[in-house]
Amino acid sequence: MNTQFKKGALELCVLSKLAGSDRYGYDLTEEISSDMTIATGTLYLILKRLKDEEHVSTYLRESENGPARKYYHLTDSGRQYQEELKAEWKSFVSAVNNIIGD
Repeated sequence: MNTQFKKGALELCVLSKLAGSDRYGYDLTEEISSDMTIATGTLYLILKRLKDEEHVSTYLRESENGPARKYYHLTDSGRQYQEELKAEWKSFVSAVNNIIGD
């Protein structure tokens, strides 16, 4: 898949996965990687920026198999941001489909 396509959509993918439930970073990477190839470091940079912008918050949860894991939780502003990006994405995809003839 073209990296420029992924770059524009990855933030929306992360937010959308978090809209379903809280996730820890590795789990989030695995889920998104099942549909597209991504570098783990890229995902953590997105999560850091989303946290800095207060679209996500974090908390630690004890793990049965090792140290506590940092979970990411979508905040109210994050939910609103995800909805805005989703609407923009749908509009963008529709425009591209019109241009390319689908």
